[in-house]
Amino acid sequence: MIANVAILTLVTLQRLGELWLSKRNTGRLFALGGQEHSPAHYPLIVAVHAAWLATLWWLAPTQPIDSLWLALFFLVEIARIWVLVSLGPRWTTRIIVLPGAPLVARGPYRWISHPNYLVVAAEILALPLVFGLWRAAMVFTIVNAAVLTIRIRAENRALSASSGR
Repeated sequence: MIANVAILTLVTLQRLGELWLSKRNTGRLFALGGQEHSPAHYPLIVAVHAAWLATLWWLAPTQPIDSLWLALFFLVEIARIWVLVSLGPRWTTRIIVLPGAPLVARGPYRWISHPNYLVVAAEILALPLVFGLWRAAMVFTIVNAAVLTIRIRAENRALSASSGR
């Protein structure tokens, strides 16, 4: 149980730290003339992530840990760091575009348009499976896929409009 709570605490602290980083980067982007696009779906994203974490806190503390899924989850977290570092001060949890700024083309963005969303999808699937919670993994993966469909379409429109593509 101690390991379960430690894992959940680390993930929760990570998410809170990312919200802080996002807020800081958002302020900087706005100061540089950044514009937010399609903010209406943002509360839905927050709700999905909050419900996912709350569900894990409710169900996971007494479950056995699957070491293979845990190792995979940690590999996904390395990919998350790579994404964050690649986007640097342009990473936020919102869609904020700097007009005229080139798209990021370093790190995983050299090969994939939206690696952050692949990481998020992998996290939402893998972490419940660390604790054997396959139903939670399935439900939240489906809900997240629906939300990401909305998000990616909105982001693609915003980036296309900004870059003139």
